Amino acid sequence: MISSVLNFIRKTIVIAELELRKVLHDPTEIFMRAVQPTLWLLIFGQVFARTRILPGPMNYLDFMAPGILCQSVLFVSIFFGIAIIWERDLGLTQKFLATPTPRTALVLGKALSAGLRALPIAVFVYVLAWLLHVHVDWNPLHLAGVLLMLFLGAISFSTLSLIIACIVKTRERFMGIGQLLTMPLFFASNAIYPIALMPPWLQVVSHVNPLTYMINAMRALMIQGSDYQGLPKDFGILLLVSFVFVMIGGALYRRVIV
Repeated sequence: MISSVLNFIRKTIVIAELELRKVLHDPTEIFMRAVQPTLWLLIFGQVFARTRILPGPMNYLDFMAPGILCQSVLFVSIFFGIAIIWERDLGLTQKFLATPTPRTALVLGKALSAGLRALPIAVFVYVLAWLLHVHVDWNPLHLAGVLLMLFLGAISFSTLSLIIACIVKTRERFMGIGQLLTMPLFFASNAIYPIALMPPWLQVVSHVNPLTYMINAMRALMIQGSDYQGLPKDFGILLLVSFVFVMIGGALYRRVIV
């Protein structure tokens, strides 16, 4: 039993390493991804920091910075499935499936690589937040918690992306659905405004949106003086979503070549 688990972990890490090498061969993607959070924090955040959009005493940039980090993870992860379609067209998916590697290990390894792709963006957001005088919490345990939530969020959304790729199977349809998902997921969360300001129907949507729980946890861990009471619930929900999506993705992965 232990040897099987260790073998599963080893194969998952190998797949994640293979995916990471693609980024190392073309690091320009990392810098391009850093443009979006910069624009949100420097322009949108600076403007809304002058308003009284928040009902409590929290500074708006303090409120917004964790949401923008989660948004960046979402945008990196949600289009990850396009690589699955490219791999199918190049014949790589058939080679992966011909190996004795469990399909869940293939899916989880690819999902972990999405988290690795988001790490440089997290560093960039932290540095930018510090320059903008956001009250960032530098506690090492809290930083480790941020990394954990970053990986859970990346696993959730990249695996959702893989599931979509297995169903639609074409790049054109995938891009359309990916663009259709990103904005509703982002704006139906508490990334840039509190849930209390939403109309009742949107509050219901927000409470079933995994991104909301990721942002709640990030805000609790990333900003000084935040409330940690809801952290176990946020972690549990995101862990459950990640597990369910990985299981579904593993079951559907073979369908990408059908």
